[in-house]
Amino acid sequence: MSWQDNMQQWLDYKNLDPDMKEQLDEIKKDDKVAEEAFYEPMEFGTAGMRGLIGPGINRMNIYTVRQATEGLAAFMDTLDEKVKSQGVAISYDSRYYSQDFAYESAKVLGAHNIHSFVFDSLRPTPELSFAVRNLHTYAGIMITASHNPKQYNGFKIYGPDGGQMPPTESDNITSFARKASDLFAIKVKTVQQLRAEKLLTLIGEDVDLDYMKNLETVIVDPKLIQDIGDKMKFVYSPLHGTGKMIAPRIFQKLGFKNFNMVTEQAILDPEFSTTPFPNPEFSQTFDLAIERGKKIGANILIATDPDADRLGAAVRQPDGSYKLMTGNQIASVLLNYLLQAKKNLNALPANGAVVKSIVSSELATAIADKYDVKMFDVLTGFKYIAEKIEQFEETGSNEFLFGFEESYGYLVKPFVRDKDAMQSTLLLAEAAAYYESEDKTIYNALEDLYKEFGYYHEKTISKTFEGISGKEKMAQIMKTLRDEGISEVNGVKVVESIDYLNDTDITSTETKTTGLPKANVLKYVLEDGTWIAARPSGTEPKIKFYIGVKADTEENSINKLAEFSSVVEGWE
Repeated sequence: MSWQDNMQQWLDYKNLDPDMKEQLDEIKKDDKVAEEAFYEPMEFGTAGMRGLIGPGINRMNIYTVRQATEGLAAFMDTLDEKVKSQGVAISYDSRYYSQDFAYESAKVLGAHNIHSFVFDSLRPTPELSFAVRNLHTYAGIMITASHNPKQYNGFKIYGPDGGQMPPTESDNITSFARKASDLFAIKVKTVQQLRAEKLLTLIGEDVDLDYMKNLETVIVDPKLIQDIGDKMKFVYSPLHGTGKMIAPRIFQKLGFKNFNMVTEQAILDPEFSTTPFPNPEFSQTFDLAIERGKKIGANILIATDPDADRLGAAVRQPDGSYKLMTGNQIASVLLNYLLQAKKNLNALPANGAVVKSIVSSELATAIADKYDVKMFDVLTGFKYIAEKIEQFEETGSNEFLFGFEESYGYLVKPFVRDKDAMQSTLLLAEAAAYYESEDKTIYNALEDLYKEFGYYHEKTISKTFEGISGKEKMAQIMKTLRDEGISEVNGVKVVESIDYLNDTDITSTETKTTGLPKANVLKYVLEDGTWIAARPSGTEPKIKFYIGVKADTEENSINKLAEFSSVVEGWE
């Protein structure tokens, strides 16, 4: 069907949600906007579906949420009855329609006689992952658009291990969802019916207490916190989101009593009124935290995104100003502290393992090597880190110690199987306390790492391609790179070309397989150790180019990164 036909179906539907109808009347006045809303269904990417809120088959609304949930429910209908009876855990963040979408999901599941366990109010994404494992549900649904602007929302599906649903199951769910092509015919039950038929259970404090009990185990050196935790000053912001529900409680419980919350950003506001992007990797997000940090003399400022799976930080410089850390820098400091503290306490296992994505910093690999800890590289998407943890536990081959992606996502303990900003906030606060006891800051700790291992710097260049033409442009860029190949960048020879889609790893002496699942990612390793990767985003209309360099001084490393970035910016 054409986009005009798709839109006409919505215009003709007499029982269309009143808000949707009003918005649709506006959209139909602009053919370009209408086409983008109706030209194709939303797609599932590496982390479910995410998009603009509004009417249309390519927008987030109650009907597309019902369709996605119908896909999950129909897939669960094919499973053993005992497995199906485990039900689905559901949580949501502070965005517009998040609670509505959560209950719409439960209403669709209920029509298939599938039990839903819905949080009584918003909770972090990592707590939803924990709830799946804690309640032994078959799946989980998280309504969130993570760190995207206020116009967005999203829908993530988690599997029985608490990790994001693996590709095979996700593809099956998508297939079932597409079969439910008439969005207005999807059956639902009312919330009252669900309660009467015992198909909906509200959860909250019971799961919170279990989650926080596990969070306590993240602390490596409890005595350190007893000695200095109540003296250390730091600033925390939940960025108008779910971190507010857990972080202050666990800080107090563990002894970090001198933390200072950015009160303006502790308001659960779907407008995200204090920042245009509720993203802890952006400097403007920290403006209020910096004001507060300067007033109280805080060594570190910490912010978590609205669904509390990502963490960003700013560290105090010698001149009293604050500088944002990159996701790779935060991960490197966390990893080094974790391994060092465990070694000092004779708690570092002989078969310890760290897992990172293929586009994350090699500084972490150097740190792991120092402590004789094995580093495993996986594809981008935390579900691949979760799969590695599952493999470790099944085989007993390794003990998971830490996992991360450069995009500000970290995991310390595997009681959660997704990035967990509550865990990483605690470990970062502990690390800051340790360095404060040594009369240092996190900034000093990072400088020490550079002096020991070399100056590693990384950059991600995101190119956005909106709409139908944008999608075609992204495909063409990747095809050109793949077909034509790259022999040198900025005058430096490419010595290894890796194509994860074609499963080839080519050097001058051999061609081998990557050993990883197929994915539309290209990576090039250069003669001087520089690496560059290209990857279309799974949830946003973007191609991301990743660059990593190493040099003997800070200045040389920064200059080197700038030179390679300038070249990559021109790749189109």
